[in-house]
Order: sequence, then structure tokens, then C-alpha cells
Amino acid sequence: MIFGRASWEEGTLFQKILARNEKQGKMWYDKSQKAMTLFLYEQRTNWNLRRPSMNEYTYITLRQKPELKEEAAVWFHDKWGVPQEAYLKCMQAYLNNETEYGWYLCLDSGRIVGGLGVIENDFHDRKDLTPNVCAVYTEKEYRCQGIAGQLLDIVVKDMKSKGITPIYLITDHTSFYERYGWEFLCMVQGDDQSDRTRMYMHR
Repeated sequence: MIFGRASWEEGTLFQKILARNEKQGKMWYDKSQKAMTLFLYEQRTNWNLRRPSMNEYTYITLRQKPELKEEAAVWFHDKWGVPQEAYLKCMQAYLNNETEYGWYLCLDSGRIVGGLGVIENDFHDRKDLTPNVCAVYTEKEYRCQGIAGQLLDIVVKDMKSKGITPIYLITDHTSFYERYGWEFLCMVQGDDQSDRTRMYMHR
């Protein structure tokens, strides 16, 4: 009986200790949660102060700002390593209305932070699948803001308005372009590439 009573008392004491620790633990947890919430709020606020919202970016075709041709050619060359002259040739043909395959840019206070173009063939063996969206790129510090998606929507609408549909692109990415209505079509062989790459289509 003494053993049983001692066990009961010890059990009651243990429960009290647990309850007290639980209360203290909850207080610590609540404080931690508040601190973390405040930290995240401050980080988000600081981030928003540093970065404009997507609505503050300017989306243009090169025809709207032809004076950016040289800068755009250098920018795309820096991102993809394709000779600057190749970009200039395509851009000039677009500006001269020799083709409707255009070039599209996202600007932040006049600075190019994202862009893409449309060309006949993006260096692969399926010459029948044309035209191709190419050189899709967003500066690293501007990613995850929907810039690439906005550019893709713009180029699809622009091409459709000119009766150019479907359009195609090649990429190593999976599950990205699907978000914007692109469908996986097939695998293609890139020029001077040992591995095949994914071809997408937008109707």
C-alpha cells in the first residue's frame, strides 16, 4: 500500500512538473513564434523595400525601344554565350519588319532584367517545328516574381495576334513551362549536343 501510495504521489508530482514545464514550454514557444513572425515580417518588409513589385516593371518589345538593340544584344550574349552579332542580325531583321519573330524585354528603371526572343530554329534537328522561343532568362536577383511567366504570356499573345501558332521552345527544365500553358511535345537533338533535350509547344 505504501508503495502504491508513493507511486500515486510521485505520479501526481510528475504530472504537476509536466504541466508546469508544458506551460513554460508553451510560453517559450509562443515567444519564439512571435519573434519568428516579427523576423519574417521585417525580412519581407526589407525585401519589398529593396525590390519593386512586378507591376512596377516595364515589359516591351524591341520595336518599342529600338535604341536598346545594342544593349540587348550584349545582355543576351552575356547570358547565353551566343555571338553578339547573331543577336544583332535577328534584332535588326525584326526592327526592319523583315520578320515578325520579335524580341521582348523586362525593364527595371530602364535596366534589362529579363528577356526572350523568337527565332526560326533554336539549334536543333527538328527544323519543321518552328518558330522557337529562345534565350529565356531572368536575372538571378529578380527570379520567383513571375517575370519569365509574364514574358512568355506576352510572346504567346503577340504571336497569336499575328497568326503565328503554334510556337515551340526547347529546354532542360521540367514542370516550369507547363505552368504557362506549354505542353511537352517530344525530345529533339540539339546541334553539337550529345544528349537530347525537351521540346515544348504552345497552341
